Amino acid sequence: MSGTSLDGVDAAMLQTDGRQIFAFGDSGYRRYTDGEREVLRAALGRWPGEDVSAAETVILDAHAELLAGFPQAELVGFHGQTLAHEPRGRGTWQIGDGAALAERLGRDVVYDFRSADVALGGEGAPLAPFFHFACAQWMGASEPVAFLNLGGVGNLTWVDPRRAAPEEDGALLAFDTGPANAPLNDLVAQRLGLDCDRDGELAARGAVVDGALELFLQEDYFRRMPPKSLDRDDFSLMLDLVRELDDADAAATMTAMAATAVMLGMEHCPIPPARLLVCGGGRHNPVMMRMLSAGLDCAVEPVETAGLDGDMLEAQAFAYLAVRIMRRMPTSAPSTTGVAAPVSGGQIARI
Repeated sequence: MSGTSLDGVDAAMLQTDGRQIFAFGDSGYRRYTDGEREVLRAALGRWPGEDVSAAETVILDAHAELLAGFPQAELVGFHGQTLAHEPRGRGTWQIGDGAALAERLGRDVVYDFRSADVALGGEGAPLAPFFHFACAQWMGASEPVAFLNLGGVGNLTWVDPRRAAPEEDGALLAFDTGPANAPLNDLVAQRLGLDCDRDGELAARGAVVDGALELFLQEDYFRRMPPKSLDRDDFSLMLDLVRELDDADAAATMTAMAATAVMLGMEHCPIPPARLLVCGGGRHNPVMMRMLSAGLDCAVEPVETAGLDGDMLEAQAFAYLAVRIMRRMPTSAPSTTGVAAPVSGGQIARI
C-alpha cells in the first residue's frame, strides 16, 4: 500500500480464504526518499494522457524492492498510487503496472482495485471496509464497532459483526470523513521542510483558531450523506484558511479540522459504536487523539488495543481484497461506496 500521505510503501502478509482471517504474517516498510516523494507529489492531480512516467518508475521500483523480501507470498495485492480521484467526474486513477510487477516478482498480482466500482456508479473508496468486517469478527466483537483510518484522508467504517457477510444489508457503513494528514503534511513541508508534525509537537504548542475552523466546516462535503469519498487535494484550500497564522497555531487548527470532520462523520453511524479503533499515521498524533477523545462519547483507542497493527492495516486490507478478487467475491457494496450492487473489482496479472 502506498497512500496519499506519500511517506512510503507498506507490505504485509495475511493468510485468508477471503472470508476469515486465519493468521497475520510478516510486514515491512520501504520509505520514499525525499527525491522520490517530490516526483510523486509533482504527479498528483494528473490524469491519463499526461506524462507520469517518472512517478510510474518510482512506484514500480519501490514496490518491487520491498516485495522481494516476501518470497513466501502466493499472491500480491498491488494498490498502486492514487494520483487523482473524481468519482463523479473523470473517475479514479492509480498508477502502477500490475503486469510489470508480476513479471519482476514471478507471482500473480491483483491490481486496479477501484475502477470497476466507479464504472458501476460507486465512489471507488473506501475499499478497506470489507477487511474491517473480517477484523471485527477476528476480534470476536459482539456489538457494533468503528474503524477510523487517519492517513492522508480520513475514512470511517462502521461494522456490525453480527451480520453474516460484509455485503449484507446493515453490515457496514463507510465513507471518507474529510482531510486528515495530507494537508498538515503539506503545511509543514512548505513552511519547515518536514515530512509531518511528528508526535503532534507543533500542534501541541499552538491554539485552535475558531474562525478558520468554522469556515472549514462550511464546506458542502460535510452536508452530503454517505457513502462519499474525497481526493487527497479536495480540501487544499485549508492551507489558505491558516495562511496568516503562525506555524504552531496553523498546525493546531488543521489538526482540529481533521478531528472535527471525524466527529461530524460519527453522527451517521446507525448505532453508536462501542469503540472507535484508530489506525494510520494520525493515531501517533497525541493532539489528534485527545481531540477525538474529548469530542466523542465512545472509547477512542489505537487498533493495537484490539490486537491489530495500525501501521499495516491498509496493506493487509489489499492482501485480503486480492484473495476475494481471485475468488470472484465482492469487494465493495452500496453501503461502502454507493455502488449500485455488490461488485468484485480488480484486474489480475497472471504469471
